[in-house]
Amino acid sequence: MRPLFSGPLTVESLQISIRDLPPRLQGTVIVQLSDFHYDGKRLSERMLRDAIATIPTLNPDLVVLTGDFVTEEPDPIHTLAPQLAPIAHTYPTYAILGNHDNYWPRARSTVTAALTDINITVLWNQIVYPFGNDLALVGLADYYHRDFTPNVLDQLPQQLPRIVLSHNPDTAEHMMPWRVDLQLSGHTHGGQIVIPGIGNLAERWFSLRKHFPKIVRKSKVPYFSDRCASIVDHWEWAMGLHQVGSNLLYVNRGLGSYAPGRLFCNPEITAITLV
Repeated sequence: MRPLFSGPLTVESLQISIRDLPPRLQGTVIVQLSDFHYDGKRLSERMLRDAIATIPTLNPDLVVLTGDFVTEEPDPIHTLAPQLAPIAHTYPTYAILGNHDNYWPRARSTVTAALTDINITVLWNQIVYPFGNDLALVGLADYYHRDFTPNVLDQLPQQLPRIVLSHNPDTAEHMMPWRVDLQLSGHTHGGQIVIPGIGNLAERWFSLRKHFPKIVRKSKVPYFSDRCASIVDHWEWAMGLHQVGSNLLYVNRGLGSYAPGRLFCNPEITAITLV
């Protein structure tokens, strides 16, 4: 997408309080990027260069990438990965896959291999300890994949702080029985259109859509169809920080943009400081 239809890249900075955070990890910075949709249509090369150039200015201790590297067929990952390589070779970098990274035949294996080759660790229902064994990083399979299971959290003692990477924010509802100090998600692109004084247009629209006749909802018309409505259930969680039960969820607006583009919903890099 041209910058005219996406807006300039924005850095969102926030502090997150983590219960039982070891004193030595006070001030740790995690940088999140999401939803590249790198396919020659939905992410401009300029936006990608700006995002990669911005990361060192944020002095991250860890970089996390929360899915949707490609849109349909996976071959563009072979062009995207070399551009991400300088980041992965400089900072510990972890990734999870989104629904689009599993959509096309062989997409999961292709995307995983390309990222692994440049020193990015791809997590699929796995737990790692990038800072030592007193803070866990959990990466889940995509919500739409049969492998999705939050039960991996059963492997962690209740007193151990943890950060969870899960592409679809709807999964926060399923993780309410477990301790999740911070869930990092993407997937929604922030709804892409935000109206001042009204808010996320997708949330308003899909709430209204429920009242449309069934024949309209079953059509293939964009924004009217069931397929569009099924992108996410909790559009109220489309961007920013949310309390979900006793857990925290942060949703990144992503870098890539679908037509008709973005309005007051700029592409985002997130810089999170743990306190």
